[in-house]
Amino acid sequence: MAAKPAQGVAVLRGLVASARGTRVITVDEAGIVLAARGEDRVVDVLFDGRRIWSFWLIRDTERQSNGLRLAAWPDRMRKYLLGLSRITVRDHVSDHLLHDGELAFGAGTGRVEFVNSDGLEISLDKAGRFSPTFSVRSEEQLLPLLDAMDQVVAMLEELGIAAFPAYGTLLGAVREGTFLGHDSDADLGYVSSYTTPVDVMRESFELQRKVVDRGFATHRYSGGAFRIDVAEADGSVRGLDLFGGFHDHGTLFLLGEVGVPFETEWLYPFGTCTLMGREFQCPARPEKLLEAMYGASWRVPDPAYKFETPETVVNRFNSWFRGSSVWRRDWERKLGGTALTPPPATPSGLARVLAAEVAPGTRVLDVGAGRGRDALWFARQGFEAIAYDFVPRGARGAVKAAEEEGLPFESRSLNLTEWRSTLSESARISRVPGPNVILARHVFDATNKVGRDALGRFAAVALRGGGRLYADVWTGGGDPAFGLRPLSLERLVEVVESHGGTVISTMHYDVGAERPRAIGRLVAEWT
Repeated sequence: MAAKPAQGVAVLRGLVASARGTRVITVDEAGIVLAARGEDRVVDVLFDGRRIWSFWLIRDTERQSNGLRLAAWPDRMRKYLLGLSRITVRDHVSDHLLHDGELAFGAGTGRVEFVNSDGLEISLDKAGRFSPTFSVRSEEQLLPLLDAMDQVVAMLEELGIAAFPAYGTLLGAVREGTFLGHDSDADLGYVSSYTTPVDVMRESFELQRKVVDRGFATHRYSGGAFRIDVAEADGSVRGLDLFGGFHDHGTLFLLGEVGVPFETEWLYPFGTCTLMGREFQCPARPEKLLEAMYGASWRVPDPAYKFETPETVVNRFNSWFRGSSVWRRDWERKLGGTALTPPPATPSGLARVLAAEVAPGTRVLDVGAGRGRDALWFARQGFEAIAYDFVPRGARGAVKAAEEEGLPFESRSLNLTEWRSTLSESARISRVPGPNVILARHVFDATNKVGRDALGRFAAVALRGGGRLYADVWTGGGDPAFGLRPLSLERLVEVVESHGGTVISTMHYDVGAERPRAIGRLVAEWT
């Protein structure tokens, strides 16, 4: 049951009392050392008076041998930590001050600044990403987002679908009447009239096409959810997520976190909620939906909230809707923090081998390009290069560098676990004149069986007529890099040959002084 107001007051009083038993011992370049007392709760960290980061005292810290707890600066924050700043640590709910003092980071003499490449103030949002959160945006700047919400809701209504604010947007509307200051995107949800996942997916793809027809750019998360890109008044882009769901046999499923028993009368007839002075429709009992999303303590502000979706619900959503985005969320988090930073200028060893053997005029298809390091290097060597990845925004830094240098470089989306993506790109590239070569550095070992087979099929189409595939995989020895799973050379050969490839050479490199992991290398050709 949802927390009653009286219960909420009791929770707040308990958190305030606990806050007074906590002390900050030191704040230095490593992080914040605390003596935590009482219940686990959220604290804010401010730099020169602006909230940049929030964390839970127990959940998000490491216990030290002396019993104290260390909140290390997040990796994504460290590149900004150069110079001076007034560091304030305070309890988020009670505002109880835990620390307030000046700190010097590194040898910098200026003030620490958290701004993005467009000069906009940024802070860490609830997903641990740096974004221009709503707290630093004016009402005028957010008007295009509100307008887009109105437009999408009206468009869906024309199609017979009743959309409503969801997740953080619903929470902000119900609890505060505005966007949550620590949030960075807007969420809409809808409950489909269909009750079969495949029909819900078909409907979602149709809705995406309608949204694109209205002039919006989109990015699909799964079979039942996608993002709509909205340009704010100053040109910065904000995400408007549209989550599909359905209600069947007394259970509400709403991507991407809700799968709970839910009464029909808690949904219908719809009521209304107010967001920044605008009225939106919402479920009849919005507090019931907020409890399903955030638990009974949804009334207590938590800028560091993390979803703890039951494994049974995660497994259902994965099986029904997310089979086409295996591990993509992990890679989005991995690549998102460095997306606008140019990649290293030096190529990988595999790229050097390919460059020494490929003929001039060959197009290099870098599959699983990540930040676009190798593809950008090939473009600088005069090759036409395409950086493929299912997280294409990871290569934005490379795209920017290529545009500035006038290089033959392109970044394209390719999702190996979605046949729609693989087959359409295979058909497209097969019609582009000129020879191709594929660089697949740690791709076969970073995807699943579906992805490996799809890459084999893509190679068979793109390389037909003498093109070659150059692939590296981690075979299991030594320490794996992020996202890799061991794959033997024998298995890789089977995949290649099953799709008509002829293996030219294989080589195995053991762990060594300059090689932290065992690598298998394969070169294959399609005639």
